[in-house]
Amino acid sequence: MGRAARTLLVGFAVAVAVTLACAALSRVFGWIEPTMLDDRPLTSFIIHPDRWSFIVAVLAGVAGILSMTARKSQALVGVFISVTTVPAAGNIAVAIALAHWDEVGASLIQLGVNLAGLVVAGIGTLLVQRFLWSRFELGLNTSGAPRVR
Repeated sequence: MGRAARTLLVGFAVAVAVTLACAALSRVFGWIEPTMLDDRPLTSFIIHPDRWSFIVAVLAGVAGILSMTARKSQALVGVFISVTTVPAAGNIAVAIALAHWDEVGASLIQLGVNLAGLVVAGIGTLLVQRFLWSRFELGLNTSGAPRVR
C-alpha cells in the first residue's frame, strides 16, 4: 500500500507541476487569463464537491475493479479513474497559474473526495468478490479471471 500511495502522490504531483508549467506559459503568452475561470457553469462541478462527486467516484472505482479482476479492457480502468481525478488535478494547476486561490482549495477537496471514493469502492468491491467467490466455490484461473471449481 505504501508504494501505491507514493506512486499516486508522485504521479499527481508531477502531472500538476507539468500542467502548471503549461498554464503559466499560456498565461505569459496571453492564451489564458484569470477571467476565464470566473463563469463556467458546465465545469463548475470541479470546484463544488458534493455527494454526487463521491457517488461518481465510487461507481468509477467499482467499474475499474470489476474490469481489472475480470481481465477485461484495462483501458477502461484508466478512463474511469481519469474521469474522476483529472479535472480536479488539472484545475488545481490552472487555478494556481491564474491566481484563483479559492479554486485551488476546492479542487484539492474534490480530488480528495474522488480518491476516497475510488479507494472505498475498490476495497469494497474486492471484499464482496472474495466473499462471493468463496461462497460459490469460485476460484481464480492463472489469468486472474474467476473460474468455477
